[in-house]
Amino acid sequence: MQFQQPQNHQNIETGMVPPQMNHGGHEMFDVHEVLAGSINTMNTYIMLSGHIQDPELRDILQRQKQFMADEYNITLECFKSGLDPSKPTQSYKMKQRNDFTYGMKPSQPIKPIQSAAEIKDETIALSMLNAVKSGATMKTNAAMETTNPVVRRVLADSLPNCIEMAYEISLYQNKHGYYQVPQLSQQDMQQMQNGYALVPMQPQMSGKLSPH
Repeated sequence: MQFQQPQNHQNIETGMVPPQMNHGGHEMFDVHEVLAGSINTMNTYIMLSGHIQDPELRDILQRQKQFMADEYNITLECFKSGLDPSKPTQSYKMKQRNDFTYGMKPSQPIKPIQSAAEIKDETIALSMLNAVKSGATMKTNAAMETTNPVVRRVLADSLPNCIEMAYEISLYQNKHGYYQVPQLSQQDMQQMQNGYALVPMQPQMSGKLSPH
């Protein structure tokens, strides 16, 4: 991703704003929440890793945590400098196939665990999913409040990665029966899909006035 270098900014009270101070108040608080949230997610992954039984889930956790650490470093670097990071942002690539199984089958009701001995892969996958979803929300809010163009772009680039990680975890959950996906009837789906029509596209105006 090519970043746009910050332009010269001014504070009406103090004059020119150096690159490392090119952040608004809302941005400072929201990016602080993003960075703290990223640390918490990585800490959560570390705490969960010792309880994993399935090698496939362990592989997902390790790959995601490594990517999160790199993304955290990039975000922190440009937040401190206000300039382009030393390396570009990357796109997270999952290993799961995009195959969902739809439909519901009877299952036991879930409830909170009562001891650490009850932690199992199903619990771990759900905790990972919730952590990634929480990060996506915080990064979206922060990007909307960010004035520094580089930090804003880094946060925006991070959102597809959060979505991809969450999707990877949900696919794992679905494959192992931890996450069931109900589906509407074919008739109801078609009725909803056909409830919208395309908007006619008008040719673009040149902006020039025609001579009288």
